[in-house]
Amino acid sequence: MQKKIIKVNATDNVLVALVNLKAGEVISFEGEDIKVLSDTKSKHKIALQKFESGDSIYMYGVLVGSANGVIEKGDVLTTDNVKHQSAKVTGRTDTFTWSAPNVDKWKDRTFMGYHREDGQVGTENVWLFFPLVFCENRNIEILKDIFERELLKQKVNPHQMLLRSLVSGNSETAVAEQSTDVFENIDVKFITHPGGCGGIRQDSESLAKLLAGYVNNPNVAGATVLSLGCQNLQISVFKDALNAINPNLNKPVLIYEQQQMGTVDEMLTAIVKDSFEAIKKANNIERKPAPLSKLRVGLECGGSDGFSGISANPTLGAVSDLLTALNGTAVLAEFPELCGVEQELVNRCVEDENAEKFLHLMKAYEKSVVDAGSGFDMNPSPGNIKDGLITDAMKSAGAAKKGGTSPVQDVLDYGEYISKSGLNLLCTPGNDVESTTGLVGSGANVVLFTTGLGTPTGNPIAPIIKVSSNTELMQKMPDIIDFETGAVIRGEKTIDEMADELLEFIIDVASGTIQSKAKLLNQNDFIPWRRGVSL
Repeated sequence: MQKKIIKVNATDNVLVALVNLKAGEVISFEGEDIKVLSDTKSKHKIALQKFESGDSIYMYGVLVGSANGVIEKGDVLTTDNVKHQSAKVTGRTDTFTWSAPNVDKWKDRTFMGYHREDGQVGTENVWLFFPLVFCENRNIEILKDIFERELLKQKVNPHQMLLRSLVSGNSETAVAEQSTDVFENIDVKFITHPGGCGGIRQDSESLAKLLAGYVNNPNVAGATVLSLGCQNLQISVFKDALNAINPNLNKPVLIYEQQQMGTVDEMLTAIVKDSFEAIKKANNIERKPAPLSKLRVGLECGGSDGFSGISANPTLGAVSDLLTALNGTAVLAEFPELCGVEQELVNRCVEDENAEKFLHLMKAYEKSVVDAGSGFDMNPSPGNIKDGLITDAMKSAGAAKKGGTSPVQDVLDYGEYISKSGLNLLCTPGNDVESTTGLVGSGANVVLFTTGLGTPTGNPIAPIIKVSSNTELMQKMPDIIDFETGAVIRGEKTIDEMADELLEFIIDVASGTIQSKAKLLNQNDFIPWRRGVSL
């Protein structure tokens, strides 16, 4: 029989409802009866004690809020009776030790990846088209139409055929043409963006680092880059950013500047000819075995619910620990969603300078948000709140579970590229696409993305594996969810058992034997972060 409530940490003074609870219902917990005072939906929290105004509220063993008035024992916690509060942190306070998980069953496992000359290994083989400035977006769109029509022989989709039948009055919907790739080992992807000029020069410099990271990402075989010529993000700025990440880059990067080439027709003719030959050559690269240490996994959450921090996020944390024990890499981002757990992460930093860098980035980010008239406490979305995440600290404490328990080997600012294996912290906003975009720009070759409410987020060059916190979401949205962890909530599987299954799934996706749902949907989201504007 499924349990009705759970206490996540022994020191917590709230319980999580695993099922819907009715007012007046009496539930037994740790030898005492608790009367539920209000109808409480699953995923929400009820008070394990009576709270007076200002009393601290703990969940996951950390401070997640304070009572905004009297809360009776057994009553539900809401945004009306609880306000955001998080623990203060100044620096390292404890000596950290880590007991790595046993990885004997994984140490000889491999995935089939694309080996690059610099030692990185890709899980995809992508030729990437992108502009240095938004003025070239139209030309990128023209090239996208040209290459997709010829390299991916799918002229219409089922919904277009449906509309065609409605327009013609013919009730028999024609069957759409099936996809037939001209090349077997290469995907062709296209990025557009609103940056590269206007704004402030720092925006263009940040975008240059991000785009350079995409070129250097092991999932990319080469790139075609379009420049107008007069924009802030000059070709030289982009080349400098690329050289800073990898001075020995040995990938084909074709760069075209419209103001130096004459007509659009002349430029597009040259681009099509040159790019086709380069794509044809990149298609010769084939998958070969690679150790799991070559996996660089980005850790992301979006559309989180009250179960995310209990099932899906801890499962990612266990996978993160397995990979770091294998000398692989995991990257935890979304700094607004680390608010309240800074002390734990600071204590886990291997080097003092990384602990200081993390705190500096957190404080600078929060200050910029406050200066804009907001704050980290505004991070939870209406969907988060509706499903039980009522304070940022509560959301953060669950979100941080994605990072497991291993030492923090490095701290990266936005646009900085991974240089150390193990757990890395990357400064990004909590916004799903902006954060995922940053993770891939820093070198992640696969991204694990937990969700309790559902989101179609994808990426042009890296597989995004959606992990749902509950079974109902998988049943409702099977077209976007890859893996579900509802068995943890029902008590049918442990976190470690779930993590073993997820790692097997990751190996299949990284090897190309399973395609992520986001890739099947051709979901190619790319949104650069404009610093300080987004939570």
